[in-house]
Amino acid sequence: MRILFCGDVVGSLGRETITTYLPKLKKKYRPQVTIVNGENAAAGRGITEKIYKKLLQDGADVVTLGNHAWDNHQIFEFIEDAKKMVRPANFPKETTPGVGMVFVKVNQQELAVINLQARAFMTAIDDPFTVIDELIEEARERTPHIFVDFHGETTSEKQAMSWYIDGRVSAIVGTHTHVQTNDARILPQGTGYITDVGMTGPYDGILGMDRTAVIEKFRTALPHRFEVVTEGRELLSYCVIDIDDVTGKTKKIEANLINPDRPFKE
Repeated sequence: MRILFCGDVVGSLGRETITTYLPKLKKKYRPQVTIVNGENAAAGRGITEKIYKKLLQDGADVVTLGNHAWDNHQIFEFIEDAKKMVRPANFPKETTPGVGMVFVKVNQQELAVINLQARAFMTAIDDPFTVIDELIEEARERTPHIFVDFHGETTSEKQAMSWYIDGRVSAIVGTHTHVQTNDARILPQGTGYITDVGMTGPYDGILGMDRTAVIEKFRTALPHRFEVVTEGRELLSYCVIDIDDVTGKTKKIEANLINPDRPFKE
């Protein structure tokens, strides 16, 4: 089983980049499952139903989210009907709409797709380590193929989670920091891992935002309004993961970028 994962889609430029390149990536790599993180897709904060459906139309099989999932209130109008979207599973289940895990049919097999949110320097929601134990137990009743999008701020928490679930899931990829890390690997018990896949959107901003305001905030220590870059050069960050059909272990994980310095090659 081959999985294609595209990192955090940021704003309209990110969506345009997905429309342009996702069909080309699918033609090149021929994945059985394509997953896109869409939590920043609506002007950098949240997602709308129209955007969700467009990501599916462009080739995504599942859309994952993160800490900005609730920033656009439109999500409350459609999340219960969005059967191919997962929000962080460790938001309190009693009060949070949507689901944190979905299953994707792949021929005679299934892939469980889980979304989790870290807690270091982020909202103090439920313990992701406890929640992942519960979800892995539930998923493995149906399939050994389990993919985790772990949305977190710190490299240490992402690494800790990867070692904690090594051998129990097929792969865990980090999202949220918007900068791709150069540490894609297979852990000793067969779990594929990368600390952060990176983002999809503006190439010349700072984490997708207009760089002028960001620079001025650092220079002055005063509040500045951040705006998503809507025009200019594009970046797409992604990884491709090959999973053994029988064991569910990762056989290969490769991270890559598409940008003006690394143009797409057929």
